[in-house]
Amino acid sequence: MILNFCPVFAAAGAYYAFEQSDLPGKTIVVLLFFGSILTWTIMLEKGMSLFRAKKASELFIKLFRERTSTVALFREAQRDPSPIAKIYVSAVEKLLDFYSISPEQTSIPGISANQNKKLTTAQIEALRTVLEREVSDQILVLEERIGLLATAVSVSPFFGLFGTVWGIMIAFCGLASQGRAEISALAPGVSGALLTTVVGLLVAIPSLIGYNLLTLNIRKITVYMDNFAEEFIARIKLEQLDAEEQG
Repeated sequence: MILNFCPVFAAAGAYYAFEQSDLPGKTIVVLLFFGSILTWTIMLEKGMSLFRAKKASELFIKLFRERTSTVALFREAQRDPSPIAKIYVSAVEKLLDFYSISPEQTSIPGISANQNKKLTTAQIEALRTVLEREVSDQILVLEERIGLLATAVSVSPFFGLFGTVWGIMIAFCGLASQGRAEISALAPGVSGALLTTVVGLLVAIPSLIGYNLLTLNIRKITVYMDNFAEEFIARIKLEQLDAEEQG
């Protein structure tokens, strides 16, 4: 019975506190409310997109390791939305240019036999540069709108604190003008003031948790991309050694 009564009482208390707030207090509560909707939207959309990117990247890395030729996955990678696939496509396009192979030829069986051209050290470093640049570009894509969550985490408590300080100041000014100190006169103003702090924390706490979880996933995908770039260069060097032995 008490457990059922508490949420109703809390909701009624929050509505009462909102009604007792002045215009600045109500404005802060409304802004924080819309800020909460925005942060939850970002967290849900970004969380799902990062989950898909992580799974697709893991699958692409597995496929890459199963193929004997570096360029064998080029056609599939062009249709793959994962960040690893985009890095791979950028590097292979540069590699095909060095090998003087057109992208259309990558679907021809035995194309790896045409990869006997010796790459110079400068060309391999150019490939590494392409990989690193694309990794940086993909990190920027992964981090889109994450800054808004960080801003919400930092700003929301300060908005709540400002509303609380403002509301308490107005409440005490009202007491001073009435010339008497009674709890019945002070309580409405203080309740409205404290509401902004509660709403500010309700925005900041989920945003902080979401921000930490999202940045953790971004860090994992970034490690995948960095490791893939090194693995790609290592594969190229091994292919070059094989080409030397065959030559």
